[in-house]
Amino acid sequence: MEHRILGRTGREVSVVGLGCWQLGADWGAVSEDDALATLHAAADAGVTFFDTADVYGDGRSEQLVGRLLRERGDADLVVATKMGRRADPHVPEAFTGENLRAWNDRSRRNLGVDTLDLVQLHCPPTAVFSDDRVFDELDTMVDEGRMRAYGVSVETVDEALTAIARPHVASVQIILNILRRKPLEQVLPAAREAGVAIIARVPLASGLLTGKYDEHTTFAADDHRSYNRSGEAFDVGETFSGVPFDVGVAVAREVAALTPDGATTAQLALRWVVDQSGVSTVIPGARSPEQARANAASASLAPLDDDTLEKLRRLYDEQVRDLVHDRW
Repeated sequence: MEHRILGRTGREVSVVGLGCWQLGADWGAVSEDDALATLHAAADAGVTFFDTADVYGDGRSEQLVGRLLRERGDADLVVATKMGRRADPHVPEAFTGENLRAWNDRSRRNLGVDTLDLVQLHCPPTAVFSDDRVFDELDTMVDEGRMRAYGVSVETVDEALTAIARPHVASVQIILNILRRKPLEQVLPAAREAGVAIIARVPLASGLLTGKYDEHTTFAADDHRSYNRSGEAFDVGETFSGVPFDVGVAVAREVAALTPDGATTAQLALRWVVDQSGVSTVIPGARSPEQARANAASASLAPLDDDTLEKLRRLYDEQVRDLVHDRW
């Protein structure tokens, strides 16, 4: 497994990590035994970076990752969590020092650690990214030993660029995949220049880029791929990357046709992300040990050839760009 530096944290992490949203909620039921088996399978496959959040299953995901830490006792594992989505209402005024510390305390309890490796603001209101008071509080919290570093998770390119300009932001988490290419234009170059990590999320477009879905595929009622297709619960860009399902299915079929022998379509899609200069780690989710192992194996694929890259670019330009490029 290749490792890269996680921006201003200075820590080395596996280039393929594990996103742990699925193990908390919003993707259908995953039993505790299956969740722990998935976490251990990822670690056994060389994954050292685990991304979670305090709202995934109302803390369930953090608690499960905390069990992984205790059961393995592996100092090389790096856990990033997020805070801010517990704010109700989710408004800039909620990001006070008192609330930030309360959210931080809860995550430390859930994970069973005194100091969190990396804490990310969880797609806060846009105004927060320009609020010096919030980032002064985060600096103070690092000094207090509550966390080693902080970053941000963003929805838009503009939010990412504002965050990268801040001197102590260690990482930016952003949607990046074959169907969401806009961050390649400005965000990744700016992050490289500033030494800020890029954590690429939603790399499989909520499963579209596995190539396994067709127009008749349905999802459980408690799966965001059912209830958030029009952004009813949170930003629609988090579900199928904001691409209409029927369009995504059709494009995914064409992506699948480009898959090299011995690989899966999901592995091709993950390798595409890994190949992008400036990406520190990509965080596909998994609901089973088999998925976790297959995702990790994508790091062993050869970089995609120029012909494949050009065909993927054309698919985006001709079928997807007008639907998503100017929205985020």
